[in-house]
Amino acid sequence: MTINQISIFLENKYGSLNELFNLLSKENIRIIAATVADTSEFGILRMIVNEPQKAYQLLKENHISVHLADVLAITTPSSANNFAAILKHFTNAGLCIEYMYCFSVKNKSFLILRVNDRNKALEVIGRFHLEYITENELNSL
Repeated sequence: MTINQISIFLENKYGSLNELFNLLSKENIRIIAATVADTSEFGILRMIVNEPQKAYQLLKENHISVHLADVLAITTPSSANNFAAILKHFTNAGLCIEYMYCFSVKNKSFLILRVNDRNKALEVIGRFHLEYITENELNSL
């Protein structure tokens, strides 16, 4: 029920994202989703990629500060109403959503969630029969 996410700590400097993507492109790593949260000094790039283990190793070998984490990938129709209904299940269970981003393919959205209690979140997914996507399914998009 979880997928791997790559988190990269980048210095806020000209060209750093370009350098990173060039490195990944040399190994044919496909970016499925990405988001950047930044401060004045550094940014955190979070990505879902087609080969997370390969990307992680490549980045480590190139001395890039990288972290591999499990996140939830919930599938839903692309509407705010559906997003709200799904998030309400987590809120009602007392879960804190640490961050969220999404991407859409046609009329379907994929909510990438990091919560404060993954096991409790997995219980919510099961209890409410929420749709999710696996890494294999992501690779076929």
